Amino acid sequence: MSGRAYTIFDTAIGRCGIAWGHQGIVGVQLPETREIDTRRRLFQIYPEARETRPNPDVEAAIEGIAALLHGKTADFAGVTLDAGGIPPFDQRVYQITRRIPRGETMTYPEIATRLGASGAVRSVTQAISRNPFVVIVPCHRVLEAGGYADKMSLHGGLISKRRLLSIEGTMSPASKTLLDVLLPVAPPRLSG
Repeated sequence: MSGRAYTIFDTAIGRCGIAWGHQGIVGVQLPETREIDTRRRLFQIYPEARETRPNPDVEAAIEGIAALLHGKTADFAGVTLDAGGIPPFDQRVYQITRRIPRGETMTYPEIATRLGASGAVRSVTQAISRNPFVVIVPCHRVLEAGGYADKMSLHGGLISKRRLLSIEGTMSPASKTLLDVLLPVAPPRLSG
């Protein structure tokens, strides 16, 4: 046996999955249309994993994911991720992404600049699209230039970045309506 395991758990947006090994969490899967599809996706990505009860560290991650997907604050600082097999560049992208606080976003170019590789926007975009640690490494907080929310990673299931940002109470420019754009809020008048 490989030592990898997984479990399926309930959240406010559906049944999610999480996979782990001896070194930490290897992946999170957001809900697909049906639970069987979520299980199938986990099996495709981690065919050697066996369903089992989570250990206390994984249970803490599950509680955090469930809280965040319910619109509450979650702290994943103590969650151990197994980055074995993940390219070093991607690991650096995930380290920066993991530090984006709830309610804030960054763009792919901003992450590339923080990496000291402003010309690597495409590489940052690809790294984010491969993020196996969705929610724990909040790739939904990384947007296209201009702040527009695009599609989620492979592990995002049917959930969009826009929906996750909405759950967190973050409004990206892409979530504004035409009325918001045409009629911006006027600054308050000062009396006196």
